[in-house]
Amino acid sequence: MTKPAGPAGELRRLVLLRHAKAEHPERVEDHERALALPGRKQASRLGAAMTAAGVAPDLVLCSSSLRTRQTWELGSVGLDAQPRVELRDEVYSADGRSLLELVRQVDDEVRTLLVVGHEPTMSFAAELLAGPGSDEAAYLRVQVGVPTASWSVLEADAPFSQWQASAATLVALHTPSS
Repeated sequence: MTKPAGPAGELRRLVLLRHAKAEHPERVEDHERALALPGRKQASRLGAAMTAAGVAPDLVLCSSSLRTRQTWELGSVGLDAQPRVELRDEVYSADGRSLLELVRQVDDEVRTLLVVGHEPTMSFAAELLAGPGSDEAAYLRVQVGVPTASWSVLEADAPFSQWQASAATLVALHTPSS
């Protein structure tokens, strides 16, 4: 699933994953909300699905919230990779533009980056980055938000440090089967 390298080097792939379904208990801080049972089931399918789609990451930037950490921990089990993982408070609090700034700071050696985060940031970032040639159905969906455990795949022939608005191709949006 690799395109020929452009003049800037090899293809870079960004995967934006919204955390799986979380609980909404009273008197629990948002940051400490855990996955609900349906969310645990969603998350446990993610790694195998990403491996099948050919998007195993080299690096994971994961929000520091409990539900995103649990999504990654359960999802990584079926993944055919052992990427470096960074828990980042900045992902928890990011909006689409600040998330793009985090992506731009990623080392040039990283080819596939997975960000595990929250709505509406994940869909807004996908919409912000999607440019000409993007999958129309995926683009229309990210414009209105994505369900839990959904992941968008964006590609560009530039290092992440050079990514900018409308300069990537949104190639797919994967949503959970249940």
